[in-house]
Amino acid sequence: MNANTSLSQSPRLLDQVRGKIRLKHYSIRTEQAYVDWIKRFVLHFDKRHPAEMGAREVEAFLTHLAVEGRVSASTQNQAKSALLFLYREVLEQELSWLENVTQAKAPKRLPVVLTREEAQAVLSRLTGTHWLVAGLLYGAGLRIMEALRLRVKDVEFGRGEILVREGKGFKDRVTMLPSALAEPLKLHLKQVRELHEQDVAEGYGEVYLPYALDRKYPNAGREWGWQYVFPSKNRSVDPRSGAVRRHHVQDQAIQRAIRQAVRDAGIVKPATPHTLRHSFATHLLTSGYDIRTVQELLGHKDVATTMIYTHVLNKGGRGVVSPLDR
Repeated sequence: MNANTSLSQSPRLLDQVRGKIRLKHYSIRTEQAYVDWIKRFVLHFDKRHPAEMGAREVEAFLTHLAVEGRVSASTQNQAKSALLFLYREVLEQELSWLENVTQAKAPKRLPVVLTREEAQAVLSRLTGTHWLVAGLLYGAGLRIMEALRLRVKDVEFGRGEILVREGKGFKDRVTMLPSALAEPLKLHLKQVRELHEQDVAEGYGEVYLPYALDRKYPNAGREWGWQYVFPSKNRSVDPRSGAVRRHHVQDQAIQRAIRQAVRDAGIVKPATPHTLRHSFATHLLTSGYDIRTVQELLGHKDVATTMIYTHVLNKGGRGVVSPLDR
């Protein structure tokens, strides 16, 4: 393939990228992001094929993002991950160490945390599914997608536990099921089961299964235990398989509801759904729970990540009393 090969003439490359991503069971969001970054990389170099380029072009592109694009450090890292995946997994080329990249600056910010009163004020302004999901973020420390991807079988009412499968880093973990959510969640699941039975009666009712389990267990997708705890109101077409299924609630709907609740509560902090998870960790630490316990509940690989929440243990100004207050 010569240097003038256009992106439109090389769909096989993107198909190979998608194939490798699905083989490794990456999420569809990761697939969409990686494909988009690879397209941008190719277009940046006048549609040259990546096989004709290498570490020098990757370095130049990442530097361009930081210097001219002024992207955040996390965005630059995502682009870097996409390109490394392309070369290592698809083109089977090992790039030399990328040492000439101008790194985007990652600001060292403390997480936004709500007080207990503020968290309750936000929750009190939510209803239905929005309230249940937000309750799991604050009451169990779940990430928003961990809550939305919960399956019925992963909620253990008898033990008061929630099994989070394939959290960040593809790790499973166990966290608590807040007792305040147990009965409302049971009532919610009763309605979800009625909806599922209606879907089955109409010839649907099959849910997405990971790791090609639908081929190994053809009927599992219709079983009650595999259904999403928070299903969407409408059925939709699976973009990968083309099957008509009922997916889980979209995270954008939860984000909008929580942002509105924050505004209605008169809270001026830039709070998001993830702020509720930050508040979960912070409030556990201020209640005296061991940091290792909090680390396990959050699913952090390194305790250093959890240590960021210990800033709240030192009262403002590192515990120093202001001379004005004396």
